[in-house]
Amino acid sequence: MRKSEIRFSIALDDQKVPEAISWSATDAGPDIHFAKAINISLWDRDEAGTMKIDLWTKDMPVDEMKHFYVDTIGAMAESVLTATNDTVMATKMRELCRQLMDHIEEEQRQQK
Repeated sequence: MRKSEIRFSIALDDQKVPEAISWSATDAGPDIHFAKAINISLWDRDEAGTMKIDLWTKDMPVDEMKHFYVDTIGAMAESVLTATNDTVMATKMRELCRQLMDHIEEEQRQQK
C-alpha cells in the first residue's frame, strides 16, 4: 500500500495565537508551503461525526478570510457533487456562494 503524508507546522506567539502556518506533503515535492489559514474537517469513523481544526494567522485580513470561506464552500459544492451526485445540494451551496459574494461586494462598495 502506498502512503502519503501531509504535515502542518504552526508557529505560535506567547498567547498561543498562530503567527505562521506552513505545510508540506509527500506528493507536493520537498518544498515547504505557507498559508494564512487552514480549515480541516474529517469524518471520525468511531464517533460518526465531524472533527474540525480552524486556524488563521494574526495577519490574515478579514476580507481575505471571507473569500477563503466562500471558496471553501464552493469547493465543498464540487466535492459533494463528485462524492454523492446530489445536484440539489451542490446547486444550493453554489447559490449560497453567490449570495455571500454579493454580500462581500456590497460591503466593499460601502467602505469606499
